[in-house]
Amino acid sequence: MRLRPIGVVHSPFNHVRNVPRESESTVGEIEVFKEYELGLEGIDGVSHLIILWVFHKSQGCSLRVKPLHYEDIRGVFATRHPDRPNPIGFTVVELLERRGRVLKVRGVDMVDGTPVVDIKPRSYIWQSEGNHQKILNER
Repeated sequence: MRLRPIGVVHSPFNHVRNVPRESESTVGEIEVFKEYELGLEGIDGVSHLIILWVFHKSQGCSLRVKPLHYEDIRGVFATRHPDRPNPIGFTVVELLERRGRVLKVRGVDMVDGTPVVDIKPRSYIWQSEGNHQKILNER
């Protein structure tokens, strides 16, 4: 499996230790590389996005880790620690504005320069009727 970055995060955090435990109000930008710009068509009508990204500053893999904001040791799958078997992270952000290839978003919890590997609209199940479910985006 090979993942190619489609963009990069611009955030106020220059080191993982500077990322606060709760960062839902932090504003940053997702810059999509020019060759993927057409993939943003229609994104203006989406209120929230799922950003898939790579822990590019990971120090390898550990199955037991000490989370940044806790004192106890935990299994890596019970944390958001960067040292994972597959260093992939995800964050749900609010889309504030699109300026060409740049998405201004709120809820950034990634380090500046983080590679983005995918962007998806956040959807939720609006109504269930028997075996049919309607998926509705928020905007």
